[in-house]
Amino acid sequence: MFVPCGESAPDLAGFTLLMPAVSVGKVGQLAMDLIISTLSMSKIGYFYTDCLVINAEVYSLPSRKLVALQLRSIFIKYKSKPFCEKLLSWVKSSGCARVIVLWSSHSYQRNDLQLRSTPFRYLLTPSMQRSVQNKIKSLNWQEMEKSRCIPEIDDSEFCIRIPGGGITKTLYDESCSKEIQMVVLLKFVSEGDNIPDALGLVEYLNEWLQIIKPLSDDPTASTSRWKIPSSWRLLFGSGLPPALF
Repeated sequence: MFVPCGESAPDLAGFTLLMPAVSVGKVGQLAMDLIISTLSMSKIGYFYTDCLVINAEVYSLPSRKLVALQLRSIFIKYKSKPFCEKLLSWVKSSGCARVIVLWSSHSYQRNDLQLRSTPFRYLLTPSMQRSVQNKIKSLNWQEMEKSRCIPEIDDSEFCIRIPGGGITKTLYDESCSKEIQMVVLLKFVSEGDNIPDALGLVEYLNEWLQIIKPLSDDPTASTSRWKIPSSWRLLFGSGLPPALF
C-alpha cells in the first residue's frame, strides 16, 4: 500500500501520524495543508490503493517524529472500510506510536449543550486514554458526547455519532478493537469558506502538541505564524477576467 519515494521505506517507529478525514467543509484536509506547509515537511511517499480516486500523499519531519498523511480525494464506493483496515495495518507494521485524526462535523446537528459550549471536541481510544488523559484534562477540553443512535426514536440507545465525519467513526471503532492509540479532534462547522475553521482546528491541536510555539503567552498569537499554502491562492478559482468590465 505504501510506496516510498526512495529505494527503501523510511523508519517511522515511534512517529506520530497526523491525518484528516474527508468530512464537511474539508476542514481536516485544509488543516493538514497548513501543518505540512508551516513545518516544510518533506514528501516521503504515497499510498497506492484502489480505495481512492487519487493516491494519498505521505510527508514527514524526522526531527519532530511527525508523519503526515494527506488525502486529496473521496473514496471509491464501498471502499472506505477496506482503506481504514489497510491504513491501520500499515500504522502497526510501520511502528507509528499514535494516530491523530483531524475532522469536522455538521454544526446544524449539534444538541442544546453543544450549541452553548465550544465548537471543538475530542475522542480517545481506550489505549490512548491511559497515556494522555491527564494532559487532556489539564487543557479543559470537552469530550465528544454520546447521543441517541437513532435521533428520531426517543428510546434508542446512546452512542458516538459523527454526522458528516466521513471515515472517522470507522477509524475510531477499528482503532479501539485493534488497541491502536488514536486521538480524534473535531470542529463543528458549516459549508462555505472553511479556512478560518482549519486555522481554528490547528490551533486546537497546537494547544496539546505545540507544533509551533506562540510568540507570547497568548495562544492566539501563533495564528499568524501558520504558513498559508500557495495552492490556496486558487482555492475558490481564479478572479473575474478584467475584460468583463
